[in-house]
Amino acid sequence: MLTVSDHDRDLAGLVYVYPVLSRRAGGVSVGINLNPNNACNWRCAYCQVPDLTRGKAPKIDLDRLEAELRGFLTALCRGEWLARNAPEGARALKDLAFSGNGEPTSAAEFADAVALAARVRAEFALERTVALRLISNGSLLARAHVREGIRRLAQAGGEVWFKLDTGRADTMAKINGVRQAPHAVIRNLAASKALCPTWVQTCVFRWDGQPPDASEIDAYLDMLGRANADGGMIEGVLLYGVARPPLQPEGARISPLSAAELAMIVSRIEEKGLTVRVSP
Repeated sequence: MLTVSDHDRDLAGLVYVYPVLSRRAGGVSVGINLNPNNACNWRCAYCQVPDLTRGKAPKIDLDRLEAELRGFLTALCRGEWLARNAPEGARALKDLAFSGNGEPTSAAEFADAVALAARVRAEFALERTVALRLISNGSLLARAHVREGIRRLAQAGGEVWFKLDTGRADTMAKINGVRQAPHAVIRNLAASKALCPTWVQTCVFRWDGQPPDASEIDAYLDMLGRANADGGMIEGVLLYGVARPPLQPEGARISPLSAAELAMIVSRIEEKGLTVRVSP
């Protein structure tokens, strides 16, 4: 049975396609995993991918991906898979999401995979009920094939969930395992929202028992403000906590925020005039 605390990529026994019960999507999400090699260009401390390695996606077998996606959607939409595997009250397919075990835009076939997913979704007449999403750290927006994939996502009525956990370079190095200047993140976020409706997704938690301090929150809010300064707004913020145990070495240092701490951060974001959706 699917649960929000277990996002096992092998549940369906497929290479590229896997189902999860998603808090942020609000039901069953069909993931498209372009990183079955567990490789990512980031290494976030809260990541739940086992044996995570630095790297990029392998060559993608698009024919296999299409066959897996079509076959699994047949089981979901025309069979009894949801009744057997999803809890009552959550038996609704909410999205097709490019997510998985690493950064999906690192796949050379990313743009073609987006077009493929949009085409298969249309075959099942799901365009109005099932969203098409990219969950990304946004770090590869300078690449032409990534921008083309996001254009195709927009043409299909999709959206980007763009990772932004902090507004400071030092905490980004600590949390996300990368050295990236805030202005580079803003540039990539601006490029994303210019191409496709874009939400910022932010994971919040205690580190060594301490919540984010005032300077971290101020820097994060400044980043949100700068992201909207050039015209055109991000759609809002998807704020979420740690629901599953991190599988990285730093995972033991991470614990959930209290309800009051989370509510304070929500209030500060809303003061910026932004929509906030919360998944504790």
